[in-house]
Amino acid sequence: MSFGDEHGYGGDSGRTDDGFGGTGQTRTRLPDGRSGDMYGGPRRPARSSRSLITVVGVVVLLIAAIAFANRGGGGDASDGGKGAAGPGADPTAATGVKPVTGKNGEIPSGFARDEQGAASAAANFAVALGSDGMFRKDSRHGIVDTVYTPEAAGKLKGPQDAAYSTAFLQKLGLDADGNPPQGSTFVTRTIPVGTKVESLSGDTAKVSVWYTGLIGMSGPDSTDPVRTTWKTWTFDLRWLGDEWKVTADSQKDGPAPVPGDVAASTADEISKAVEQFGGFTYAR
Repeated sequence: MSFGDEHGYGGDSGRTDDGFGGTGQTRTRLPDGRSGDMYGGPRRPARSSRSLITVVGVVVLLIAAIAFANRGGGGDASDGGKGAAGPGADPTAATGVKPVTGKNGEIPSGFARDEQGAASAAANFAVALGSDGMFRKDSRHGIVDTVYTPEAAGKLKGPQDAAYSTAFLQKLGLDADGNPPQGSTFVTRTIPVGTKVESLSGDTAKVSVWYTGLIGMSGPDSTDPVRTTWKTWTFDLRWLGDEWKVTADSQKDGPAPVPGDVAASTADEISKAVEQFGGFTYAR
């Protein structure tokens, strides 16, 4: 999506300057203090009035900004100063809390036992569960054992193995082991857009992760080109030992924005992008 250049900067050649009095004359302005500028005297008052207008404008903007900030922090008198009802979005800016440095396999670990830790854990779990490792049995079991509680993992492995059947993998263009054909690239990524802590109480939390995803096969003979999805993934978390673990999860479609106006790239461009641009972890 591109922004229009409709403002016409530098293009008002037919405009007359009020300071010239509408004479239509072409005037050459020399630097201030040069006696050769015959129009230097009359021009100075105009600059002074413009400077005054600029100063007044800045002061007005500052007053408006201060008033807005004070209004935002005080809350409405009718609600007892508590502000608007309902939870707000989790901040996306970096916080003062030191990010985790540990990893359990390829998944970050060591999240704090608070709202930020639960949100970061859920975002990282979404990334791991949306990776291509889920399409290969050994790596899938490793991811599930890392992300879920032992009880939940034990219940999931059998049904997941059945779901990732040879027939299902073939529909995606993968072989029975979850590998793409030579010369093709299987793309599957989860990219969190935001998190929302639905609840947090003691050892349990519920966190929703809004994300966009990439899924498909990039290759010359692909019948399943890479496409985007928009979903919300909700995780029920439990603090187990010294980590957040998933006890249950669910997904729903959306919210999805209006598709952009960028033309789809070729399969070769997508393959190169996947190879050149690594994915992220979302610990903070």
